[in-house]
Amino acid sequence: MNFWVFAPNGKDAAASVSGVPIGSRLYVVGDVHGRLDLLYEIEKAIEQDLRTAPSSVLTIFLGDYVDRGFQSAGVLEKLSSRQFCTDFVALRGNHEQYLLDFLSDASLLQWWRKCGGLETLHSYGLDIRKAARGEACEAARSELMERIPAKHLDFLSTTLFSFVLGEYFFCHAGVRPGVPLERQAPNDLLTIRDDFLQFSGSFGRIVVHGHSPILKPDVKLNRINIDTCAHASGVLTALVLEADSRRFLSTGHAKPPFRMPAD
Repeated sequence: MNFWVFAPNGKDAAASVSGVPIGSRLYVVGDVHGRLDLLYEIEKAIEQDLRTAPSSVLTIFLGDYVDRGFQSAGVLEKLSSRQFCTDFVALRGNHEQYLLDFLSDASLLQWWRKCGGLETLHSYGLDIRKAARGEACEAARSELMERIPAKHLDFLSTTLFSFVLGEYFFCHAGVRPGVPLERQAPNDLLTIRDDFLQFSGSFGRIVVHGHSPILKPDVKLNRINIDTCAHASGVLTALVLEADSRRFLSTGHAKPPFRMPAD
């Protein structure tokens, strides 16, 4: 795999870049969505990049580890075992919330199965034929509870809704304009789109997020989106923040056409 690195171009990217603490480097990884293969590839890219590393290095995962791709169980096994080349912080995405909610309420499979949940059930070895038709929801919930390791559940339950470092605010989906960052509602942090994406004012910090799939990283004055639709495009992106610089690592180049998910 040939990894590529680029610096953002254009008016938005050239505008004032706010930094992270001196001596620190952050790798911020976008939505994995069940692509264990790409998670290994972005880890390899980070390992190569660490040949010239400062004293403090941290990776931030923006959530959506599960659904759509076919290796969700493998992704959770790797992350819940803390098997990564750097220390990391794991944020929660809306798809982790879907999984947790389903484990409490089997009827939610009617929604989750349309958002990639069937692929997650299959990754744990479930026969999904009835679930695909919206049948035997309680049986699917019970079987998943039997099959999912406790450490996967512990990992999911301890994911964070947001994280702050330097001039950056990290979350899965975005924030509600006009609401202080420390008072954001969890549902907005997990699911917001249009109200956040269309807002051009300041949020108080630069918001780094995923959730809204794009073909390449989108750098605005007030936010940076790095959800490059990994499960469909084969492109998993990591934003690299160090002092006052920004750059990106990726597992490859997108090869459209492919279908962008609605959720």
